[in-house]
This record gives sequence, structure tokens and C-alpha cells, in this order.
Amino acid sequence: MNAASTPPIEELSGWRRPRRSPSLPESHRSVRVPTGAGFWRKALAFAGPGYMVAVGYMDPGNWATDLAGGARFGYTLVSVVLLSNLMAILLQSLALKLGIVTGRDLAQACRDHYSRPVSFALWVLCEIAIAACDLAEVIGSAIALNLLFGIPLLWGVCLTAVDVLAILLLQHRGFRYLEAFVVVLVATIAACFAVELLLARPDFGGVARGLVPTTEILRNPAMLYIAISILGATVMPHNLYLHSSIVQTRGIGPDSAAKREAIRFATFDSTVALLFAFFINAAILVLAAATFHTSGNRSVADIGDAYHLLTPLLGTTVGSVLFAVALLASGQNSTITGTLAGQIVMEGFLDIRLPPWLRRMITRLIAIIPAVIVTALYGERGTASLLILSQVILSLQLSFAVVPLVQFTSDRRKMGGFVNRPWVMGAAWLVTAAIVGLNLWLLVGVAREWLA
Repeated sequence: MNAASTPPIEELSGWRRPRRSPSLPESHRSVRVPTGAGFWRKALAFAGPGYMVAVGYMDPGNWATDLAGGARFGYTLVSVVLLSNLMAILLQSLALKLGIVTGRDLAQACRDHYSRPVSFALWVLCEIAIAACDLAEVIGSAIALNLLFGIPLLWGVCLTAVDVLAILLLQHRGFRYLEAFVVVLVATIAACFAVELLLARPDFGGVARGLVPTTEILRNPAMLYIAISILGATVMPHNLYLHSSIVQTRGIGPDSAAKREAIRFATFDSTVALLFAFFINAAILVLAAATFHTSGNRSVADIGDAYHLLTPLLGTTVGSVLFAVALLASGQNSTITGTLAGQIVMEGFLDIRLPPWLRRMITRLIAIIPAVIVTALYGERGTASLLILSQVILSLQLSFAVVPLVQFTSDRRKMGGFVNRPWVMGAAWLVTAAIVGLNLWLLVGVAREWLA
């Protein structure tokens, strides 16, 4: 089913400007949804976008906080990883609902609601955030190539540009091919960490206790700082733009029943995928707790240090190799979704169309150029600092994506009968306040460290 054969989604009032071109026009409603099929066939048809979004919750930018949390405090902060994912499940459900109900992605919704100066400012902030996110993925992939094959970091950074060709090839064949590729890489990461956990033999009783929040997290300043780092780095702003767009690749009907069904299955897809992301993030923290914390290596927070320590602590080189393979898969997966988000944001905010290869190459160069410069001048030490800076930039931009999302989905004029229920609205604003507050707290803490 394609865009030409599918009736347009009903336009709702409450927007400053009418809806224009669809999001990701080359893939819009290109995935056929069977009619009259059973639950699992429908679920399979809608499966895919959630896993592309979940990639952002297991990217290299999250690894340092998970490693530091497990190495320093054992299993205690597993509860923080769980809480972060529950917040993500709620916000991503709002993003997919916005896209399905209004036919707009979050960038288009901002353009059609706010004045042109405000919309332009939001676009600039979002582009900076996507470049920062892409920067983390480029660095993560380069570190993985260096650990696995001894490729110098500088050359590894340059090699990450090749994934642009993979995106173009896969999307040209069909959006489902791109989704399948992402799912395979997610499965690769999960398999690597499953083996890692078998080798590390963690205390599963300790893991279970770690799932329950403790007041010690609030009483211990160092533990609280890492907990806030985990929370602050979990919800990525580009994921909200991405999800609101790629759910529109499904060919659904324009009536309320079809939209309601699409929301139900897309939410199921997103929730399951984010539970996978929770497993992987928790696995990184548990692996660090079982190997570094119990052996007394409690200062490990660097990806390279973790790689080199895993072999002697686990008694086999397999642990280190799998760790690096998972890092490479994570970095490549994240660059794919980050580059796609860049296209969505530029087209959504500015309503302009560039050839996909040109847009993706621009996005990649914005990330690669600073990474090349810092790597050439400062080597691995500089890339580690750049990784931290990218997470701070993401923290700054997050509120500019979350607040409009909650605002739009809570507006009956924009959402009609799909407006957030009172309890959902309350929970969404509470989560928004928590994320924004924690990110600001984290930003102040990082600024103090740099100025000290």
C-alpha cells in the first residue's frame, strides 16, 4: 500500500498552519498492514519502528554511565536503569501517537504550531543535538574498530562515513529492509551481552535487589550524580522526532478505529523494543558490577579500560572481543537512526527537500569533522572528553523536544478524541519536569567539574 492509494489522514483543527507534505515521503505508508488478520500478524506488520528507536537507548553515549555505575556501586543502580526505561516508554508512546493521529512528525508539528522565528530556533537546537548524538556514535564505532582490528582512531572515525551508503541501499530496497538490518544489530548486541553475563556469573540475587530503589541513592552524593547521569542520558531528543515519523510508514486507514488500532500495535512494538534496551543497559551495568566492582577495580568508567580488563578478569579473550563487537554494532546502529532523524528534522522544520544522500552526508560530516580534529590533536583522551561534551549538549536540548510533545498530545484541538487522558497528562508532565530538572542538575555538575 502506498501514499497514492491511501486516503489522507483527517486534518484536525488547532494548528497555525495546515499539514503539507508527509514525513519521509519516500517511505510514507509504504509498509502494507493486512486487514482481517490475527493479533500476531498485525503485530508483525507494525514491528520495527520501536527497535529503531530503542537503538538510541543503548548507544555508546550510555555505556560510560552504565560502566561507572556498576563498577563503583555494584548492582544498586539497576533500579535507575529500569526507571529511565519506564520514562522512555511513556514518552515514546506519546511520540508515536502524535504521528499516527495528526499525520505530522514532531518537527512538522512544531513548525505548524509555533511562529517562524521560534520554529527556526527549535530547528537549530535540534540540529546541534543530532550532531552531538551522531558524534557519540562516530566515536563509539571508531573505538570499537580500534579495539577489534587495531585501526587508528582517526581512520576509524573516517570509516564511519561508509554507513551512509548502507542506509541509502537498504531504504531504496524498502523501509522493512532498513528495519530488519537494525533488528539484526540489536539482536547481535543482546547476544554478546548474554554470553558476557554467562561468563561473568553475576549475583542474580543482588541484581534482583538492585531492581528495588533505595534511599542510599539519594543519601550518597557520588551515587546520586551517576544515577542522574544515567537518567539524563537515557531519553534522547532525536528519538522523539524519529518515532513520530517512522510510525507513518505503515499504510493505515484514515478513520478513528484504524488509528486506534495502529496506536495499540505501535505501542506494543515500542514497549517490547524498549524492554530489550533495558536488558542491554542493565547488562552493561551488571557486567561492570560482577567483574570490576567485585574485583576491586571500582574506578573503571572508560570503554577502553573496560575492554582491556575483561580478559584477565573473565579468564578468556572472548569477553573482551564480544564487548567490542557489541560496541561496534551499537555505534553503527545508532549512526543509522541518527542520520535518518537528521533528514526528518530538516525536512520537518524547514519543509525543504534535499536528495537523501546529500542530507545524510551533511549530517555525517557535521559529526565527523570535529571528531577528526580532536582525534588528530589529542588522541583517545580527547575523544573521551568529546563523548562527555556530546551528552551535555543532548541534555541541554532535551526539554525543547519533550515539552512540545507533551503540550501537543495534551491539546484536544490537535488530537481530538486521542488527547491524553488526565492521568497520562499528569504522568507525562511529571516525567518531563523530572527529566528537565535532572538534566539541568547534571549540566551544573559537569560545568563545576570543568571549572574546578
